[in-house]
Amino acid sequence: MGCSGKQTCSRFSTTNSVLALIVALIAVVSPVDANDTTKSRGTYQRMAQEILEQLVEINTTDSVGNTTEGAEAMATRLLAAGFPKEDVHVLGSDPRKGNLVARYRGTGDRPPLLLLAHLDVVEAEREDWSFDPFVFFEEDGYFYGRGSADDKAMAAIWVANFIRMRDEGYTPDRDLILALTADEEDGNHNGVIWLLENHRPLIDAAYCLNEGGEGVIRDGRYLSNDLQLSEKTYMTLELEVTNAGGHSSLPEKDNAIYWLAAGLVRLGDYDFPARLDHITRAYFERSAELEGGAIGAAMKSVANRPPDPEAIAQLSKIPFYNAQMRTTCVATMLDAGHAENALPQRASATVNCRLLPEDSPDAVRRTLAEVLADEAISMTTTWEPLSAPASPLEPEVLRSVESITEAMWPGIPVIPRMATGATDGLYLRNAGIPTYGVSGIFGDIDDDRSHGRDERIGVKQFFDGHEFLYHLVKALSSPPADGGNDE
Repeated sequence: MGCSGKQTCSRFSTTNSVLALIVALIAVVSPVDANDTTKSRGTYQRMAQEILEQLVEINTTDSVGNTTEGAEAMATRLLAAGFPKEDVHVLGSDPRKGNLVARYRGTGDRPPLLLLAHLDVVEAEREDWSFDPFVFFEEDGYFYGRGSADDKAMAAIWVANFIRMRDEGYTPDRDLILALTADEEDGNHNGVIWLLENHRPLIDAAYCLNEGGEGVIRDGRYLSNDLQLSEKTYMTLELEVTNAGGHSSLPEKDNAIYWLAAGLVRLGDYDFPARLDHITRAYFERSAELEGGAIGAAMKSVANRPPDPEAIAQLSKIPFYNAQMRTTCVATMLDAGHAENALPQRASATVNCRLLPEDSPDAVRRTLAEVLADEAISMTTTWEPLSAPASPLEPEVLRSVESITEAMWPGIPVIPRMATGATDGLYLRNAGIPTYGVSGIFGDIDDDRSHGRDERIGVKQFFDGHEFLYHLVKALSSPPADGGNDE
């Protein structure tokens, strides 16, 4: 890349297309406050970008990072904007794992709405990236940096919109609760789980808006704005082979690395059966016309009962669609040997599984044992799976998401879907708080860099999401026009 750091890149430029969008939204997105001018919109767009930069450049990895620093930085912004100190909390069970919880007071006519994003990010090694992952910069229409897409963009948007609504004097008919949390990526108990167990009244809500539902771009074309209602179940296993080892000058066929490698090759060649539930079947049915061509025809055939095997095979070649149809298990880490001149006494691999909601962990483990086909490969579950029911399709949420989507991207449908990744919505759903993944941030289905190298988010897409979520929250927290209760 031509840009290697923030000194050589423009940080706060706004493209002409984004400015045009801002102007257009004044006319098409309702309601719009009288004081919500193009200038004010641009001010808060720049604020959201500045917040995203600030968050990206705070290392919040599990190994050496500090989400407390990020939470305190956001608390400082909210306090400076006039939020009462008693409504802004930084709290947690670990000094490095702080969470921010802030409340925007409304009339209390309806139960609160929770706005969730996580501050922690997955590990990022400098030698693996084309640039420093914790230096934010803009290039070729993208913002780069670890967490730029997952999930600091949404965190920055929530904070900027809280400040924007307060500056406008907006009074919602329900309290709005902002929670920026720790440990979503590592699944430890310092984030949402800890808040539910220790401070539930701070985050208790009628329902929650979270990550997990994004807009889909394919081949440069906007396809759909997806609404996440359910998610796969997360399970991690450790495979291990041990033997006596020996001197490397006297090699034997009995080699722990070879045994493990052979089992992993069999795992890599295996596909779990394809299976659709009511959410994924509806997803493919509604996406078929959008995709068109051979892919659209395959989607339509997959949604049949029973699904067409040839269509399954075709869609299985596309990772995003493959993950919608089946449980997946993939090797993600390897560790073997103890000296370069010694035969390995131990070889191990971490395998991460994402289970369809109806698949049982025991059945998946039995299948894996059959696939590995070697009793010498032991299997230990290091992360026990937890499933959650799908969120009901709340009419108020669907109606609001659809109307704002139509205003911003005419003709783009809203499609319910299952998330293939895990989010903290799992714990909220199990706690009785329905959670909806929706962001209005569109991304390329074939170039998802979350958790990968050179993570990025489109500049225009980030600003679009900022505007979408601003209007969505207002739509869900404003009294109905007729004065009645919309619940």
